Amino acid sequence: MNPETAMTPISRLHELGQSIWLDFIRRDLLRSGELERMVADGHVRGVTSNPTIFEQAISEGDLYAPSMRPMAVDGWTAERIFDALALEDIREATSVLLPLYEATNGGDGFVSIEVSPELASDCEATLHEARRLWTEVNRPNVMIKIPATQAGVPAIEQAIFEGININVTLIFSLQRYAEVIDAYQRGLERRAEQGQSLDHVASVASFFISRVDTKVDAMLEEMLRNKSASAERVTALTGKIAIANAKLAYAQFKGAFGGPRFENLQQHGARVQRPLWASTSTKNPTYPDTYYVDNLIGLQTVNTIPPETLEAFIDHGVADLTLERDLADARGHIDALDSIGISMKTVTDELEQEGVEKFARSYASVLKTIAKRAEKLRKAGSASSNQRLDFSWRVLLYVPPPIYLYKSPNFCDHD
Repeated sequence: MNPETAMTPISRLHELGQSIWLDFIRRDLLRSGELERMVADGHVRGVTSNPTIFEQAISEGDLYAPSMRPMAVDGWTAERIFDALALEDIREATSVLLPLYEATNGGDGFVSIEVSPELASDCEATLHEARRLWTEVNRPNVMIKIPATQAGVPAIEQAIFEGININVTLIFSLQRYAEVIDAYQRGLERRAEQGQSLDHVASVASFFISRVDTKVDAMLEEMLRNKSASAERVTALTGKIAIANAKLAYAQFKGAFGGPRFENLQQHGARVQRPLWASTSTKNPTYPDTYYVDNLIGLQTVNTIPPETLEAFIDHGVADLTLERDLADARGHIDALDSIGISMKTVTDELEQEGVEKFARSYASVLKTIAKRAEKLRKAGSASSNQRLDFSWRVLLYVPPPIYLYKSPNFCDHD
């Protein structure tokens, strides 16, 4: 680490056992060397992506036009173009992060790519896509993101069993989180029973934060307008539920990965499935811009944050162990919410569905944008035959080595 950054809040945060991953990817970040600099400075230890991030990256300006042109002229579909662009970015990012992955013995240096959100209710299709992405990226430090839907949980278990690194995404409820932890440990247990190694299998569980407050705060504001509950009680809960929910999730994590079941797996080389705090930019302008970073710091955790939040934390963030503070208050906040008629189960069920729908809309939107641009490029005929030949050679001859998967035909049906 550079001496100039040795005493920053970021370096202190890493000393406390939390890694910062950048919730952003775009080609100019990779090609300019900016991501490499951020990693070298010790500010970033991983990268995450999702359909919304790719939508923003590909839709803004002409950054991806040179890569799109030969594909468009060759008549590729929007889906195939998007897939090629995303995979190229992910491979470049994994190359940047690979030295960190190796230096930390697989502890950090990961880059995440998400399965299509259109598959969120289809267990078998989700796993098929996870296998494809894992094989095509063909990097030890890639993580495949699978949403923690009812259909996604068994796919997560099977993917872990097959040795695929998984970033479990769109977790909102403590109940679903318990199912995710169990799926991870069951996958490892089945793998150990087959005599397969566990030490290279990595996973994080992405617990979404700010969206919880956005939804609950709106419900609390409605109560204040209708005077349907004590103003004092309602005000006391505003902006408190997301962090309370995360603190209870962290307590779950410590209990599950500190017990005898996981201790047995650790003897076979298993790694903990770290909690990852996602959606941690502040949506409410009245809250501090580092609110969901300062208050979620704990050992063996990850916080994935967008560039503007990263800059804010570097400038004025407060790095201290906060996740286990006031745990009794956190439980009290959740209980108090229920007492005024707001069900956390209803809130988190709706957030899960809304999260899937949001990513699906982003995916559909970026495909629509690509289709329009591809049509213009085809009509312009701006790619030469040499360009088409060069691109086809580069893409079609990329054949990653096979991976050997241990399949269970009924993995989507078990209880």
